[in-house]
Amino acid sequence: MMPDAPFTVLVLCTGNSARSILGEALFNHLGEGRVRAFSAGSKPRGEPHPGALRLLARRGIDTAALRSKSWNEFTGPEAPRIDAAITVCGNAAGEACPVFMGAPVKGHWGLPDPADVEGDDAAVDAAFEATWQALSIRVTAFLAASFETMEPRRLGDFLTGIGGMEGAA
Repeated sequence: MMPDAPFTVLVLCTGNSARSILGEALFNHLGEGRVRAFSAGSKPRGEPHPGALRLLARRGIDTAALRSKSWNEFTGPEAPRIDAAITVCGNAAGEACPVFMGAPVKGHWGLPDPADVEGDDAAVDAAFEATWQALSIRVTAFLAASFETMEPRRLGDFLTGIGGMEGAA
């Protein structure tokens, strides 16, 4: 991390429409300038899931800047510096989690994909709410620590520990 710059987090998932979008929004909302988050996917769906957008609107979080994008945007020379890359895909579901090449510390916070839930808006919204709650617990735990001063190995262990919190996939 560069002095006087926010700690940067890249939240990764396959489709970048649900979990990673929520993670980006949570880090930016709760991080209050201490953290700058981005999200991306290995196979972006092209737009955030309507369930994610509804949830964020209910929470009063602006969604105008959120978009589904490829993780390749974060590998070139013009890309922002990334301090930590966190995958949120559910490994139990047999998904192919994106692999981020580079120097950031890596962590895995696997969660079931709420975008896979079928049914009416109420059922989809309930799945997104559960994902939001699980991510909120993890992001809050992260922000409660002095992550900026942790050595990379310790930070990696810390991220792994958070990923093992209740609700992990």
